[in-house]
Amino acid sequence: MDKYKRMQQFARQGIVAVVRGRSMEDGIRIADACIAGGVKAIELAFTTPRAQEAIRELVWKYRSDDEVIIGAGTVLEPITARIAILEGAQFVVSPSFDEETVRMCNLYRIVSCPGIMTPAEAVQALRAGADILKVFPGDIVGTKMIKDIRGPLPQASLMPSGGVDVDNVADWLHAGCVAISAGGSLTGAAKKGDYASVTEKAKAFVCAVERARE
Repeated sequence: MDKYKRMQQFARQGIVAVVRGRSMEDGIRIADACIAGGVKAIELAFTTPRAQEAIRELVWKYRSDDEVIIGAGTVLEPITARIAILEGAQFVVSPSFDEETVRMCNLYRIVSCPGIMTPAEAVQALRAGADILKVFPGDIVGTKMIKDIRGPLPQASLMPSGGVDVDNVADWLHAGCVAISAGGSLTGAAKKGDYASVTEKAKAFVCAVERARE
């Protein structure tokens, strides 16, 4: 699927699940639980053991569901980005901006989401061809930063990560974010092996996005 259609899916779904598994199997189960709850954009972090294998399995498992988007997270450099892409990752997320990683994604027409914290970093990332700017850490910069960046850079597609929960989804989306990224607030119950609660929390996030857009 063309990367611009993937970006439209991001905008339509409005939420990305950040999955950090204690093992490859745990990461897959968390992703399954999120997808069952309606959160179908999965960022499988490379802090997960054997992350590339988890990405490969998830891509294969959900190959017939066009709404499911499997991506890689915590990608620090282009080598890891290329590994993820070879395994089928459809987007790549980084905690900070690395130009060569963005270039690698552009070469293979994969959605790139580098982390930024300042307007200067946002400009650098856009100049390099980044698709979605991950505003990170969201709990430090706050929603006001979204409006401050979108003032001079209305063309920027922004997605906060860190500090996003069900109660503030509307704040981020109303500030102008194309989507939100949720980690522990969505998947925290998995630490106790309670994947059913992850599914219920995913449903709550989906509802929060829908309410925010009404």
